[in-house]
Amino acid sequence: MDQIIIGYIIKELHNGRTDLEIVAEDDLLGSGLVESMGMMRLIQFIEEEFNFKVAPQDMIIDNFMTVEAMVNYIEETKN
Repeated sequence: MDQIIIGYIIKELHNGRTDLEIVAEDDLLGSGLVESMGMMRLIQFIEEEFNFKVAPQDMIIDNFMTVEAMVNYIEETKN
């Protein structure tokens, strides 16, 4: 799951940059890898890819700061 999200970030938010390395623990927002509009696109992708809806109250930084946090949120929400 984390590789799917990382792949989306590289391909769609960074135009497929081959020199960009992202690991699941990277702070996406603090590092500038994902900005606010990119985060909205990423949330939309996650909803479509993993077939569920992110509740408005769940759109908090703790759930989306890292790919690892996103995977944990998705797994907890879908179960």
